[in-house]
Amino acid sequence: MLSPRLKANGRAFAHIAAFHPELVALRRDLHAHPELGFEEVYTGSRVKEALKLCGVDEIHEGIGKTGVVGIVRGKTSASGRMIGLRADMDALTMTENNDFPWRSTKAGMMHGCGHDGHTAMLVGAARYLAETRNFDGTAVLIFQPGEEGFAGAKAMIDDGLFERFPVQSVFAMHNWPAMKPGTVGINSGPMMAAADRVTIEITGKGGHGAHAYLTIDPVLVAAHIITAVQSIVSRNVKPIDNAVVSLCAMQAGDLGAMSVVPGKATLVGTVRTFSPDVQELVERRLQELCSAIALGFGASASVTFDRIYPATINTPDEAAFAGDVAESIVGAPNLVRNMEPSMGAEDFSFMLQAKPGAYLRLGQGGEGSCFLHNSRYDFNDDVLSLGSALHASLAEQAMPLAGSPIS
Repeated sequence: MLSPRLKANGRAFAHIAAFHPELVALRRDLHAHPELGFEEVYTGSRVKEALKLCGVDEIHEGIGKTGVVGIVRGKTSASGRMIGLRADMDALTMTENNDFPWRSTKAGMMHGCGHDGHTAMLVGAARYLAETRNFDGTAVLIFQPGEEGFAGAKAMIDDGLFERFPVQSVFAMHNWPAMKPGTVGINSGPMMAAADRVTIEITGKGGHGAHAYLTIDPVLVAAHIITAVQSIVSRNVKPIDNAVVSLCAMQAGDLGAMSVVPGKATLVGTVRTFSPDVQELVERRLQELCSAIALGFGASASVTFDRIYPATINTPDEAAFAGDVAESIVGAPNLVRNMEPSMGAEDFSFMLQAKPGAYLRLGQGGEGSCFLHNSRYDFNDDVLSLGSALHASLAEQAMPLAGSPIS
C-alpha cells in the first residue's frame, strides 16, 4: 500500500495521499472491531487517539452518549466562520461473509454500510486541516454515533451540539457502491427519504378452523389490508410525488396449530416519503383504510405510525457550493449534480433540519460491487484520500483566507 490508485485534483488530495496507507490501516482496524449505536467505545477511543496525533486544537467526548467532536482552527479565526463536517461511526447487526484479514472479529456485527470508511476519511481531513490550517475560521469535525436506527444525530443535537459549536453550515457524505470511484453525486433537494415504521394491530375473534363461521378471522382481515394499502400510492399520491408503502412482516397464530384461528394479527412495515404533506397523507389513509376494512369484517384495527427519520433535504446554496467544491477535485465529467434521490433514510436529516448544509454521495464501486447492507460488502480503500480531500476542501473553500487561491 504505497498510495491510492485513484487520482484527483488539488493540494488537499496530494497532501492526504502521502499518508493514505495510514488511513487504510485505521479503516481496516475499525472494520475488524465493529460496534453498534451508542456502544462505540473502541471506535471513539481510536478516533480520539488519531485526533490527538493529528494535532487538532480540542477534542470533546460524550456528546450524544458516545459522540466525539474535534476542533481545528485556521491560521486566523477573524471571520468568525464555523463549518461542520460529519461522519458516522456505528456498524450493523449482520454476520459478515468476507474472508479477508480485516473481517469482523465480532459475531453478528459488521461494518456493512461503510461507516468505518467515513470515520477514517474525516480523520484524514482532520490531519490535513491541522497540518495546513489554510483557512479563516473553525472546522468542527463531528464523529457521530448511532446512525443505523438510533438517531444519533438527534442525540447529539439534543445534547447541545450546535449550541456548543454554532456552525453556519454542515456537510456529510456517504459512500455509494453504484457509482464509480472518483465520482461524486449531489442535488439541491431531497437526497434520502423519510423513514417511518407502521404497526397495524388487528383484533378479531379466535376459534376452531373447522368452524370458522363462528370466528372473526384477523388473518383474513390482514390479507385484505395488505392488498388495500397498495392503493394508497397509486390512487392517492400524485404521480410527480414519491412514496413507498411496504408491509414487510406479519405475525398471527401458531404454525404448529393448523386448525386454530387466532384472535389477533400484527403487520409491520415502512413508509418512505420526501414531502411532509405526502407523509401526512399516507398516514391518514393508512388509518382510514385499516379501520374501515377491519370494521367491514367485524374486527378492529389500530395503526401506530412512528416517524423515525425525516427526509434528508439539501439546501440549494450549500448543495451548489458542495458541487463546486467536488468539481474542483474530481472534474465536471465526474460530478453528477442532479443525483437521483434514494428511498433509503439517513439521520443526517436531523442536522439539515437544524442547519443549512448538504449531503453528498461518494462513488466507490460501480458494476459488480456489493451494495450497502450486504454481508459481503467492504469499503473501497482507494477512495479514502478523495473523501478526506473533499471534506477538507469544503472547510477550506467555505472559509477561505483573504487572498488565498481556491484549489
